[in-house]
Amino acid sequence: MPTAPNRRAVAVVLLIPLMVTLALWAFAWPAARIAPRDLPVGVAGAAPAAQQLEQRFQQRDGAFEVHRFDDEAAARAAIEDRVVYGAVVATPQGPHLLTASAASPVVSQLLREAVTTSVPEGTRVQVTDVVAAPPGDPRGSALGASVLPLALAGMAAGAVVTLMGLRGVRAALTLVGSAALVGLAATAVAHSWLGVVTGDWWTEAGVLALTVLAIGSAVAGLAALFGPRGIGIGALLMVLLGNSFSGVTSAPQLLPEPVGAIGQWLPPGAGGSLLRSVAFFDGSAAGGAALTLSLWSLFGLAAVLLARRTPKPAAPTPTRPAREPALTG
Repeated sequence: MPTAPNRRAVAVVLLIPLMVTLALWAFAWPAARIAPRDLPVGVAGAAPAAQQLEQRFQQRDGAFEVHRFDDEAAARAAIEDRVVYGAVVATPQGPHLLTASAASPVVSQLLREAVTTSVPEGTRVQVTDVVAAPPGDPRGSALGASVLPLALAGMAAGAVVTLMGLRGVRAALTLVGSAALVGLAATAVAHSWLGVVTGDWWTEAGVLALTVLAIGSAVAGLAALFGPRGIGIGALLMVLLGNSFSGVTSAPQLLPEPVGAIGQWLPPGAGGSLLRSVAFFDGSAAGGAALTLSLWSLFGLAAVLLARRTPKPAAPTPTRPAREPALTG
């Protein structure tokens, strides 16, 4: 019969390949299947030419969600409001492509290729970047790389609060305070030093703090509900799935279904979308992501506040050995 150490060794041997397989599935599968899926784009201009452009988008069944606009000004406004990622305007000189590399450099390049290959050979396509990515991060690489550190920071805060045995108001204040400091430090690096984000400094700090708070409080709340195993559940949701399904490096509509939608329901994806909105689009389309982060934060903090501290068992009272009766002669 195998001993306990042997059983533990076998469990480790089996668990590590399983974890690696799960990690490869979570990170590699979405990256290998990037393609437009109901990607919002716009078409504007005179009816006959605009209809031809719309039909070319619709030929790729399920790839694009086409919005019609009366003119270029309306299409630009829709891009700035984050209704669409880009738009094609039919003009007498040929198609005029409007993009927003700040929303997703990957989508901007995809639209360039889609429009260029759909027009007759030799046709010149004018391209205008309506909301350009900042010079400090033209490819969006730094913004995409910021999701994992935020997830790890929130994960660490939730785990430390749990392992230190903090509960109630003290735990909640610790989570809020650590998230606020991370938000300030991260904004100082991303905005003031690297120039990765270019919106209002304090609003960006608030978004980063709220993202870390949502992750940290969720981890601590899960641990309060399920014990130490809740930390593992939190790591699975926030780091493994949340980071790989966030779509920050590309776009949620480029990930396989329903990965893109799931990623936006988790704090890393919602935090990345909210940061883009406040950093480059003056807060447009920020409501859904802000609500998601707020709900995760409230859930976690409520679980932490309502959890009762497990009382320590009372130390046993030492008993004095009974004295043997004296022998009388």
